[in-house]
Amino acid sequence: MTHPQHDLAAPYADTAGRAVLETIRGYGVDAVFGIPGTHNLELYRPLADLGIRAVTNRHEQGSGYGADGWVQQTGLPGVVITTSGPGLQNAMSAIGTAFCESRPLLVLSPGVALGAEFADVGTLHETKDATAMVGAIAEWSRRVTSAAEAVDAVHDAFALFRTGRPRPVHIEIPLDVLEAPADVSAEARRPRPLPPRVSGDPAALTDAARLLSSAERPVIVAGGGSTDAGHELTAIAERLGAPVLTTLNGKGVVDERHPLSLGSNLRLAAARAVAEDADVLLVVGSKLGEAELWAPRLDARGAVVRVDISPAQLDKNLAATVGLTGDASAVTGEILARLTADARPGRDLSAERAAIAQEMRDVLPETVALAEVIAEALPDDAIVAGDSSQIVYLALGSVLASRHPHTLLYTPTYATLGYGLPAAIGARVAQTEHPVVTVIGDGALMFCVNEIVTAVEQRLDVTIVCVDNGGYAEIRQNEVDRGMTPVGVDLVQPDWTALATAFGAHGRRVDSRADIVPSIREAIATGGVQLVHIPQDAVAGELRENRTTA
Repeated sequence: MTHPQHDLAAPYADTAGRAVLETIRGYGVDAVFGIPGTHNLELYRPLADLGIRAVTNRHEQGSGYGADGWVQQTGLPGVVITTSGPGLQNAMSAIGTAFCESRPLLVLSPGVALGAEFADVGTLHETKDATAMVGAIAEWSRRVTSAAEAVDAVHDAFALFRTGRPRPVHIEIPLDVLEAPADVSAEARRPRPLPPRVSGDPAALTDAARLLSSAERPVIVAGGGSTDAGHELTAIAERLGAPVLTTLNGKGVVDERHPLSLGSNLRLAAARAVAEDADVLLVVGSKLGEAELWAPRLDARGAVVRVDISPAQLDKNLAATVGLTGDASAVTGEILARLTADARPGRDLSAERAAIAQEMRDVLPETVALAEVIAEALPDDAIVAGDSSQIVYLALGSVLASRHPHTLLYTPTYATLGYGLPAAIGARVAQTEHPVVTVIGDGALMFCVNEIVTAVEQRLDVTIVCVDNGGYAEIRQNEVDRGMTPVGVDLVQPDWTALATAFGAHGRRVDSRADIVPSIREAIATGGVQLVHIPQDAVAGELRENRTTA
């Protein structure tokens, strides 16, 4: 059978799909993540012409997490294209993650044709109400009725990402609208001027500066909403001699090697005690949620100044004495300009650091010791994508000393397994200046193991450090603590190095502590997709002995 020849360079109709992608490209986005499907091809057709890189993941959850990794390196919103029905549903975990972690994510999907809503006639990928489904977990979800409405929705999304709390949005484009010619002018597709950054109420700014200037024991807590305010927060800390604690999403906002930094350790009681003992606590860009604190709340004893882009956050989990709504960088810059206190020497934090370190090591000393070895192997400028694995949330999140924000990619609130590898892929797609490593448990890696071949196909340099503790070790301990016989948690392991090879990557197994650092460093230096398998049981004895003699 002969097939008709198509001129791939031939012009095509200016569809709604092109209008939407052209609008997105105008805002600077040059990569999208997703999987082509029968119904979304008019969203894929214009990509090459517009200079947009298409990253095909092997599951739409990986597309969402890949976009999230890309977001954190570019500062631009991530874009995911799914097909209708199951493709969109597969991305739901990533959408839920972006909502909980306040990440800007734009999801595009086709939908049933206009007039076919709720028909229930058995069309391909038919879904009862896709817009309502996504709307239940996203900031908003819209089903548009025209190309012009779809373009307006894109503009609204970018305005939200700039001026509001960045959270995921979804645009459903009916199939007949998506594929029809677009009556949208070139002017309407151009980026709209974004509103200026809100810098806070002047009277409240004066009150906040007065409180901080007169404080004897000021402390700063910086969250994920403060990542563009590092310069201002560092200057405020130095002016007041104030210790700085961050959430994991705010990690690196102030260089963690700075003498006033106490790191991203709010999960530890010793670190929370520093914040709770402040006579004035400055909280910037954090809801102080239980998942970040590992405690029901932060019990501040003194006055509280809170800064947040969303007014709904100002009294959430901790009431503000002074609340300031606005952009973190703009508001903290205004506070800094109003401080009247002379520069103070920084507090001696050696006792606090010792208490934090001791508490961390008391939990799982071997895991902390392993994290310290892994951290030793990583270049100072590495971007590390973590997962919801013990090696990360019990150890590496604290052990790594980040100089800048977004160098540890993680999801402390939604805590989804399978985030680390696709996030690393997205980070690598976004930039090639810094090495990218994912540190991930064996259980978590099995949630996204298919993305190894995505990294291979995209010709990326990504190193995967798989810490194998034999399954779901924390859940196993939870079961034991409840008097249960462990069930469903001790998992069969593949031959990880052979599996990496089968995907076209390179695998190596580490069986001694002495080989961990050289193996990771060699993997990073070699390039390509590398998997370093560390069976925790095989190195546990050496880690214990080393800590005992240290």
